[in-house]
Amino acid sequence: MKKQYVSNAKESVPMFNNKLMEALSKVHFSVPLIIYIPVILYSCYYAMFEIGNNMLTLLLTIAGGILFWSLVEYVLHRFVFHFEPTSEWGKKIHFIFHGVHHDYPNDVLRLVMPPSVSIPLAIGFYFLFRALVPGFYLYGFFAGFVAGYLFYDISHYALHHLNFKNAFWKKLKKHHMMHHYSDATKGYGVSSALWDKVFGSDFTK
Repeated sequence: MKKQYVSNAKESVPMFNNKLMEALSKVHFSVPLIIYIPVILYSCYYAMFEIGNNMLTLLLTIAGGILFWSLVEYVLHRFVFHFEPTSEWGKKIHFIFHGVHHDYPNDVLRLVMPPSVSIPLAIGFYFLFRALVPGFYLYGFFAGFVAGYLFYDISHYALHHLNFKNAFWKKLKKHHMMHHYSDATKGYGVSSALWDKVFGSDFTK
């Protein structure tokens, strides 16, 4: 992604003339927590008390869901959000989905995914997993997947707006800031650099 302009202002810039569309494009960072923590808790409850998972099975399937989310996060960021169409219409869509974030990386209301996008995606992935994952493991896996997404969303906000002393968070923040301010063709992982290392898109030291 070629950089033409970067603003460090925290204010949201208007993207739509339509007031409803503009409102749906913005979200406070707490909203995903309110929506998805109950989903995670219910999925865990259902896995244990309705499906009959024991604690080890639940923890392993949650871990599998988190790992799979991290791969989905990487693929979406690299191949969807950073796909740059050549048509004018495509460029506008690209700007709405991700270009605005690179131009205004500290916009406080566009750092987590709005529910108008995340809820349909969550429903779609649920039915995909329902078709592919054995029912005994489905709810733990889905809980882990949603937890991975939630960690990604909240950590993305934190990486842009918090200063860290902890070594893990400092390293993660440096990784993401390099993606924004050094080379946007590398460092696609936000919540983890794992898949950047696997697929060779990590920053060289």
